Amino acid sequence: MLSTIVWGTGNVGRAAIRAVEAHPALKLAAVLVHNPDKVGRDAGDLGDLGHKLGIAATDDIDAVLAGGPHAVVYAASGDIRPDEALADIIRAIRAGAVVVTPSLYALYDQRGAPPELREPVLAAIADGGGSLFVSGVDPGWGNDVLPLLISGLGTVVDVIRCQEIFDYSTYDQPDSVRYLVGMGQPMDYEPPMTAPTVPTMVWGGQIRLMARALGVELDEIRETLDRRALDATVSTATMGEFEAGTQGAVRFEVQGIVEGEPRIVIEHVTRIHASCAQDWPMPPDGVGAHRVVIEGRPRIEVTVEATDEGGNRSAGGNATAVGRLVSAIDWLVDAAPGLYDALDVPLRPAVGKLVGKLGRREP
Repeated sequence: MLSTIVWGTGNVGRAAIRAVEAHPALKLAAVLVHNPDKVGRDAGDLGDLGHKLGIAATDDIDAVLAGGPHAVVYAASGDIRPDEALADIIRAIRAGAVVVTPSLYALYDQRGAPPELREPVLAAIADGGGSLFVSGVDPGWGNDVLPLLISGLGTVVDVIRCQEIFDYSTYDQPDSVRYLVGMGQPMDYEPPMTAPTVPTMVWGGQIRLMARALGVELDEIRETLDRRALDATVSTATMGEFEAGTQGAVRFEVQGIVEGEPRIVIEHVTRIHASCAQDWPMPPDGVGAHRVVIEGRPRIEVTVEATDEGGNRSAGGNATAVGRLVSAIDWLVDAAPGLYDALDVPLRPAVGKLVGKLGRREP
């Protein structure tokens, strides 16, 4: 059993606790938290498992890493604290741990990452013998392993389009939704997530990964952006009201240009309410989905919907990101120390995960 730490217990960390506990090759050794109110709480409660695990959450990073864990699932956010997240991850790698995380977008395509990010990680790997694999949903499996797998079913492939179409009222992270994405802000507000060059920073690595796997050369990466205002004030269950006239929907594309045409496209269509921008693509149930469309012969379309935590679609997406990362841990432990990406790490079957009781392994 590989001793595994979950570092952070927010939207992703809750799912990580459940995933580690369910994995037949892993043993949850500790849970690290930043919020003092969570110190001492049982990991089973923090992970919404419905039963105790007998592991009390702690904020003592030194003590946890001194225990020599095989792996760390780093689930703390890197959206608004990328430098701190990188420092935490390097600390765990220097302790000899395999680290899996969705928190550093620029390292999804580690070969194309900026030297100021890549070189400190490589130095930590050389010193400590750990490894790093960074992945998620979108960016992540929704625009790397899934579209590449589906593309292999085509005879002729003209365009690969990856879509995330989501109602963000289900996404319980107000700072990200209101300030990074700009929902509820005046239309002259420039959301950091869609500012020029930022979408390419976040999703350009996925375009490069797909191009590398497909054996094509990119001319360049382009961005498009469209935003819509709410016609009426709307109320959400998790984040309160969003006023009429403020941003209610955003649509952007990150386009991989091949021979002058957009051939590899990542598109996001995000709303805070289904009433906004109804002429834009909608998910099948109005809540959220990830979709891959292969334009060619044959035309292939695959839509993935995931739910968790009482039917929440955003929680379902987080859980699939965690599933991809946690399933990679034992493969990474067996592999040589290194910095890995989605083309290196196989997407693996759920060996040993068919359980007799939901969320709890049989003896």
